Amino acid sequence: MTYTTKIYLPDKEKFKAYIDEIYESRCLTNNGPLVQRLEKKLEAYFGVKNLLCISNGTDALQLAYRLLEVEGEVVTTPFSFVSTTSAIVVEGLMPVFADIDMDSYNIDPENIVSVITDKTCAIAPCHVFGNACKIDAIDEIAKRYNLKVIYDASHAFDVKYKGQHILNYGDMSIISFHATKLFHTIEGAAIVIKDDVLYEKAKIVRNCGIDGPDSVAMLGVNARMNEVEAAMGLCMIDEEDIIQKERKASHEFYTRKLRGYVQLQKKNEDATQSYTYFPVVFKSEDEMNRVREALLGKDIAARQYFKPSLDTLPFVEDQNVMVKSRDISSRILVVPMHSGVEPLVSEIIIATLKEMRSPEYS
Repeated sequence: MTYTTKIYLPDKEKFKAYIDEIYESRCLTNNGPLVQRLEKKLEAYFGVKNLLCISNGTDALQLAYRLLEVEGEVVTTPFSFVSTTSAIVVEGLMPVFADIDMDSYNIDPENIVSVITDKTCAIAPCHVFGNACKIDAIDEIAKRYNLKVIYDASHAFDVKYKGQHILNYGDMSIISFHATKLFHTIEGAAIVIKDDVLYEKAKIVRNCGIDGPDSVAMLGVNARMNEVEAAMGLCMIDEEDIIQKERKASHEFYTRKLRGYVQLQKKNEDATQSYTYFPVVFKSEDEMNRVREALLGKDIAARQYFKPSLDTLPFVEDQNVMVKSRDISSRILVVPMHSGVEPLVSEIIIATLKEMRSPEYS
């Protein structure tokens, strides 16, 4: 079976060399030397400061809210991975959804303004599939209403906005390093914090609130990355050009073949292109289902990222129906970008759609 994502494994000998270092140091966790080395490499790679490696993306989001000490409502997108919402709920905040733009799949800034109340404390957009949000518009809204901005940049490892890496924006930005991502540390994430004081505080909060051998300074969480994960990350970053070259080729192939048959995500013209995922949107849910079944018939599994629309989650309070998000989530598929299946996937999609759109189809 060919799945939507395929985990990239770097050079085995290089990884073993880092494991040898771990055996020599006998340090497995607690902000070890490999974690510190990876943080410095990532800061240089992204061109950011105050980057901390975290155990996973969900913990990184929760850490952001805890550090900012916000209370009340957080305006967020209904079209993202579930953690974008669940992290808000777990931290005792209320997610308030603003519907998406039908072309970019990102949160629509005009819809953000329409749901802001005197209880709103923050905005939590997601750069969906690595496609940069309308950052200038969102930041202007945040300044106008005195709100914090936490960007979920989980898919945006390779994205720059107006010449700077996308992690430079917002009060805080988080990025996922889950095994399915363009860059991974098996499990893991990072948070980038603009405020120097909050960055120092984050080091303590990440470590269960411990600030010394016999001292607990504040309520914290265990959000540490371990040394084995950092070893994987140090290998991955050395091979990032290889991974991106392969993904770019797949992305460009699909774009050439499928344009005109399906809706392709409209990209932010002020940002560089991401090659993390390739989403396609069909004219109807029926088309999507028929294509998915046809792909499964050839042992190719495409996924409906992101379904369900997050405003339908059982643990969020009822609010306005996010019509656009629910519509896109019902008609979208993300197709594999690996293993050389791109020609076959394209052929199946085109053949299925031609059949369904012919006058004889009923």
